[in-house]
Amino acid sequence: MPYKNILLAADLTEENLQVAEKAVRLSKTYQAKLTILHVIESLNYAYGGDVPIDITDIQQQLQAAAKEKMDALSAQLDCEIKDAILTQGGIESELHRVAKEQDIDLIVVGSHGRHGLALLLGSTANGVLHGAPCDVLAVRVHDND
Repeated sequence: MPYKNILLAADLTEENLQVAEKAVRLSKTYQAKLTILHVIESLNYAYGGDVPIDITDIQQQLQAAAKEKMDALSAQLDCEIKDAILTQGGIESELHRVAKEQDIDLIVVGSHGRHGLALLLGSTANGVLHGAPCDVLAVRVHDND
């Protein structure tokens, strides 16, 4: 079954370019539309809501920095981007939500897979896989050492 709508889960690190390039090749192969999603994990979510300070300014700075990186990534990719979405929340749940809303049939996510199955089972890639409404491709990211 050819893919029509591909979702790139972008963590906006340098290594993520490897994952993005794989998503671009797939979108060209299948003539699919490519959507990029970056999830900013809210500090309240990350720390269980127990942060006793106002983090609004920090969240706004994270949002601005992520937008700059998302724009730079989009400009680097050699394909048309259907949509570039910045959202906030839990990574896996936001990927699942956007995949359903955008009628995505393939999520492309990076995986470091450093030391076997034990690390993979705790990874974001594994979290995305469970509960995903579509196929998930975990692309092995090679560190630039």
